[in-house]
Amino acid sequence: MAIGYDIHVFVCENERHPRHPRGSCAARSPGPLREWFKEAMAEHGLLEGNRVNRCGCLDLCEQGPAVVVYPEGVWYRPLSEDDVEEIVREHLVSGKIVERLLLEGTGGGSSP
Repeated sequence: MAIGYDIHVFVCENERHPRHPRGSCAARSPGPLREWFKEAMAEHGLLEGNRVNRCGCLDLCEQGPAVVVYPEGVWYRPLSEDDVEEIVREHLVSGKIVERLLLEGTGGGSSP
């Protein structure tokens, strides 16, 4: 059995004090992003051999909510359930980066 996943999605759910100057992805999240990813991936038959994880701070708090998709290392900022569906459909199913949802300065791949 191989170790790892073909697709691994990390969803920042870091929380900070509401008055923290950097804010947090949890405070900026439009809803249950991780659950939306899991549901959309299930609808497209992508759960087997793949993973969606919550994670702590990805250090892009001001731009959050932050999501990173591996193995490509593409950083996204989904602001709705429709955005999550678009990322799953276009990127995870069709292999096309969703340019309009990229986090600023991440260039569509690898670490910012």
